Amino acid sequence: MAVAAFFDLDKTIIARSSTLAFSRSFFEGGLISRRSALRSAYAQLVFQRGGIDHARMEKMRAYLSSLSAGWDVQTVRDIVAETLHAIIDPLVYDEAVAKLEHHRNAGHDVVIVSTSGSEVVEPIGEMLGANHVVATQLVVEAGLYTGEIGFYAYGPAKADAIRKLAISRGYDLAESYAYSDSETDLPMLEVVGHPHVVNPDRVLRRVAAERGWPVLQWSTQVGLRDRVGLRSRSVYLAVAGVAATGTAAAMAVWAWRRRDSGASTWTRRVPLPLGR
Repeated sequence: MAVAAFFDLDKTIIARSSTLAFSRSFFEGGLISRRSALRSAYAQLVFQRGGIDHARMEKMRAYLSSLSAGWDVQTVRDIVAETLHAIIDPLVYDEAVAKLEHHRNAGHDVVIVSTSGSEVVEPIGEMLGANHVVATQLVVEAGLYTGEIGFYAYGPAKADAIRKLAISRGYDLAESYAYSDSETDLPMLEVVGHPHVVNPDRVLRRVAAERGWPVLQWSTQVGLRDRVGLRSRSVYLAVAGVAATGTAAAMAVWAWRRRDSGASTWTRRVPLPLGR
């Protein structure tokens, strides 16, 4: 049977919240107000300091999902593609990249399992050379987000998704690996035979000590394109593919501006007023 390595994303592979990291880009793209951008920046600060417990995580989920109501899906994808490297590259842990390479070299599938939305996680997964991605899915109607969540990749739902993926892909979970920083990912860690905790919060550190799980401290942030250029040609090609997509989108925006220089680029691409 095949073996997989399941990685949480935020504060495990990268040093911040992947969704909140794009708040400035969403503001500059006309999707959120200055007030919402500042509120997201504050939430990012709290998240980085380890102050996000289950209750706060639920509030953040409700806030972000309601904030997205009426957003144009393609606009969000374009913004993420255009700003992906500038935002995410400097946040990746060097130790995480080394561990991803270790599992790929061992013939293991790499799977990113994140509570962040798929529009953010999927391009990051491609950039990192992941085989599969499990992420929160927002409901879309007529190309716009409704503000509702179809699948919330959080807590036990992560473990359920891993079990389903193991059945479809033939993974031996007893021989597979998982990495996370948060107590909320205990179900995900418990579902595999080789759980590892990374920069753990207080509760997860205590559980790891009780159960004898390895504790990893990752702290070195590295520019991903420089890192993979030296170590992994396959991931470098994935990065180049995402970069090319972002470049093509940027060129399309430039051409649009040439045709109608008197209009605001992003606000014209969002058909509904945000009311914020």
